[in-house]
Amino acid sequence: MIDGPDRSRLDAGRVEVLDDAMAQVLRGKSGAERLRIADQLFSFARGLVACSIRAAHPEWNEQRIAAETARRISHGAV
Repeated sequence: MIDGPDRSRLDAGRVEVLDDAMAQVLRGKSGAERLRIADQLFSFARGLVACSIRAAHPEWNEQRIAAETARRISHGAV
């Protein structure tokens, strides 16, 4: 269990719950806008994973980093 004010922002499965104010903002967006935001968030996350792999394995080439990034993001499905 998480102590402090942030514990109410997690559900029983330990998934962060979207803030009510942010949910309201997203409801005001069109479907296309929400998809664009999701794509940007995914690209950002993919970049973070790639940077982490690059830092851990400086000897790896970009092709190997891209393959490992895809594997991690897909939870091993790729």
